[in-house]
Formats: sequence, C-alpha cells, structure tokens
Amino acid sequence: MDLRHAVRGRVLLPGEDGFDEAARPWAVGVHQPVSAVVEAEDAADVAALVRYAREAGLTVTAQPSGHGASGDAQGVILLRTGRLDRVEVDARARVARVGAGVRWGRLLAETGRHGLTGPAGSSPAVTVAGFVAGGGVSWFGRMYGWAADSVRAFEIVDADGEQVRVTGDSDADLFWALRGGGGDYALVTSIELALYPAPSVYGGRITWPATRAGAVFDAFRRITADAPRELSVWINRMAPPPPAPPLVTVDVTYLGGDAEAKALLTAFDEIGGSLSDSRGSMDIADLGTIAAEPVEPSPMLARTELLTDLPVRALAEAELAPLLNLQVRHLGGALAEADPAGGAGGALAEPYMLYLLGLRLPHLADAVRARQAALVEALGEAVSGRKPYTFLAPADDAAQAFPADTLARLREIKRRRDPYGVFRANFPVLD
Repeated sequence: MDLRHAVRGRVLLPGEDGFDEAARPWAVGVHQPVSAVVEAEDAADVAALVRYAREAGLTVTAQPSGHGASGDAQGVILLRTGRLDRVEVDARARVARVGAGVRWGRLLAETGRHGLTGPAGSSPAVTVAGFVAGGGVSWFGRMYGWAADSVRAFEIVDADGEQVRVTGDSDADLFWALRGGGGDYALVTSIELALYPAPSVYGGRITWPATRAGAVFDAFRRITADAPRELSVWINRMAPPPPAPPLVTVDVTYLGGDAEAKALLTAFDEIGGSLSDSRGSMDIADLGTIAAEPVEPSPMLARTELLTDLPVRALAEAELAPLLNLQVRHLGGALAEADPAGGAGGALAEPYMLYLLGLRLPHLADAVRARQAALVEALGEAVSGRKPYTFLAPADDAAQAFPADTLARLREIKRRRDPYGVFRANFPVLD
C-alpha cells in the first residue's frame, strides 16, 4: 500500500515542494535524511501510520516541534503531530489533557486563567509531549521534580498499531519508561498532566554589564546555597555579536509573593549597577518570556553538562567567544530526590546544569565546538559526565543520560515492546 493511501494526513516525500521545510528540525543545520514526513490528522491516523510502517518494515520517529533532533534519521518516516492540538483543563481536579502537538505557551495560557501552572521549561515553543519524554527540567523542578513526574496518564499507539491508555496501574513498565526515557517505546498522542497552584508568581531578569560577572556569580553561589524550593535562579554570561556589549544576567522565578522573593534575592540588589530589572509579579502565561529564547527555528549548537560544584572563577572569567551564551541553572530540591521507581529520569544529584550555546554556521561550528570542549575541560572534576536526556545534542547518546541499571531496563522494555523496531527516538536507547 502507498503511504498516502495509508494515512489521511499530509504526506511529503523528498524532492516535493515543502518537504525540506517540513523535515527541518528546530536546530537549523542538523540534517535529517528522512524518507517521508507525515502530518497526522489525529490519533487514529498515527495508529494507521504505525500499522503501515510495521507491515512495510519501516521505522517512525516523532518530532512534535523538531526540538532535540539528533540527525539519526536515515530512511525513517518523520511524524509531525501539530494537528493533535486539543487542550482541556479541569481546574477542579488540577489536571490538563493535552494533545501531542500542544506547546507550553498555549497550555500555560489556558492554565493561567485558573491560577494554575504546569511544570514548564524555559521555552514556550517546546511541546509538552516532547518535553516530558526527555524528563523535562522545569522552572519549577526544584519544587515538583521532573516534568515527567507530573504525568498521570498517556494515550499512546503501541508497536502493533493499537491505541492504548497507559497509567502506573495499567502498565507500570511502559509508564515508567515513557516518563523520561525518550520516545523509543510507543508514540504518544495525548498526555494527562497534573497542575499546581500558582496564584502568585514572581519572575523576571536582571541585567548587568559583563564587568560585574564575578560579583554576580558570587551572589548566585550564596543565594543558591540555601534557596527554598519555590525559588529557581539561572545565571547567564552573554556575548552577542558586536557591536552589542557582553552582559551578565540572572533569570528568576518564585512561587510566591514579591516581598518574600525580594528578601531572598537581596544579594543581587547589593551588587548595584544593573542595566535593567524586569522582576515582578507576572502572569503564568508569560513564563516563557523570562529567558527570551527564540520561538522560531535557528542554527543553534549547544552542549550541556551537569556540575557537581560551582567553580565560580572559571565560569565568571573564561573566554566565551565565539559562544553566545554560558548559562548555569540551579537544580536540586525535588529533582535530587526523585524516586527512581517513578520515572526513568531518577534522582538528579548534581546541583547545577551548564549550558553552552553557539551558532551552527559553516564558518563558526568548529570553533564553537572547540570552545565548548575547552570550557568543559577547564571545569575538571566539577563535570559529572551525565547529561539530562532532554538536553542531549547530536554528538551525544542515550547512555550519557542514564545510570547503567536504568539504561539496561530501558533497553529490555524497548526489545519487549517494540521487537519490530517500529519506533526510533531522537537518541535511541539501543545502538
């Protein structure tokens, strides 16, 4: 059977108008040599695609928004789920039901009307489904753990092409793997997600000239040493292209009132000389504006590492060029206490996460990679070697995201649930 007769959604093949754009990942420059792109109409269409792929001996990879692409996509069918865009918020039960194409910005706009939030990350353009598949390091992770820990149920299509509802009670192994183990085991079509009260959220960004980096990092260390779980603080050294000046910024959120937040952040105010300060009470729908990340595909080249310590001098003084940003996120709290039985992410013991960003341009990419490598090497034993799955980059693999016993369990579930090799995650658990 021809693929176009197997599904109702739009099918694009190599060489056709619109194919290159449809196959393009979020990180422009990552090549995806896929055999077709399918834009599914609904969950039944996803099931039809899986049945077709199984019978034809083909593989499907799902990229709702294109984030996290590794380029490991030779000959696969690329599934886009943008049309699975239903959102239902049950404010009384504090639960949202969201389709696999729903992005965080839209979900927060809906939950914010009820004084509720989900465990969202820094970008409003990332899909809920893609975020939780990799665990999801949320603004509120210190309070509520991995974003995947908040999933109460999945609607999936399994390797037989059957639509199934999966919960911890109905299928403990698959539920565990889907919560942070990547997309190797089934295709998620909808998620039931727990929501949390957010009647008052404080957030924003403080900006200083780059000359204040040492003082800002010192304050960052002091504040994060005993920060309550309601407070999340991220620090950035920014080196935009000339003539824009280099900067150091701090991004914060606090699940509570202004007075409490300001008291916790006094060390930043004592530095003085800030260029701007947007902190204040905010609508949860505006959470994605704090980090000011691009909402359109861009040629990003990133590297992420987890840190066991905070080498302030090295981070504050290291040469950045040609990187655009060096970011450190404070983790800890509930992330460090996650129950390994609850989801594949397990406990994230490292208290900080380092994110190094440059541009994936032909004349810059090699220099960007070299600077990233040099910075990581300079941090020495502070780099743990583990990376969150949701932050893996094309040069990484799934083995870097999980302890050996976790990876072994994921591989066993993959072999048992997908013996035909119908599904391939961006970063497969099997070689």
